[in-house]
Amino acid sequence: MRADAERNKKLIVEAAREVFATAGLAAPIDEIAQRAGVGTGTLYRHFPTKEALFEAVVIGRVEELVVEARRLLAGDDPKTGFFKLLSQLVQHGDGHKDLMDALGQQSFDLQKAVPGLLAEMWNEVGQLLEQAQQAGTVRGDIQLSHVQALVSAACTAIDRQDGGDELERIVWTVISDGLRPKEAKHDAVESAPSVK
Repeated sequence: MRADAERNKKLIVEAAREVFATAGLAAPIDEIAQRAGVGTGTLYRHFPTKEALFEAVVIGRVEELVVEARRLLAGDDPKTGFFKLLSQLVQHGDGHKDLMDALGQQSFDLQKAVPGLLAEMWNEVGQLLEQAQQAGTVRGDIQLSHVQALVSAACTAIDRQDGGDELERIVWTVISDGLRPKEAKHDAVESAPSVK
């Protein structure tokens, strides 16, 4: 790929990340092209459909989550690592609607698009879950499949409601409290740090 074509592709993906993050797949393709400073023809040469561009952006987000999960696994705080990553999967504010759409399967089947990458992400989540259970901050009867179902249901529910950050906060509180042993429940809600 020529240098200018590579630069245009990078600009398109960066613009799409910003636009999809707030509007999800409903984002207009013209806005993405305009923000990237390219024509729609240039955009479509790199990504033949809006869905293909959306998938590329979401795959990038999942790759970032895998990196973050590995960082948390290598850290020295097994009591909070699982909850930090899980909060990034459930709480998005106006900044991760793309990921929420994909995890709630409102847009495309992420599992079919990148089965290996998604399996890798959930494997890392599973390891963080085991660490948290061993540290006593997550109930021993929770399995990874339960966590996957909670994330999918939460993303779908939040996306369909118009409750904004307050709804996300409440859903997150219910999920995080439900995962904790009785003696480890928190009064305060942890905020999700954004994935950069």
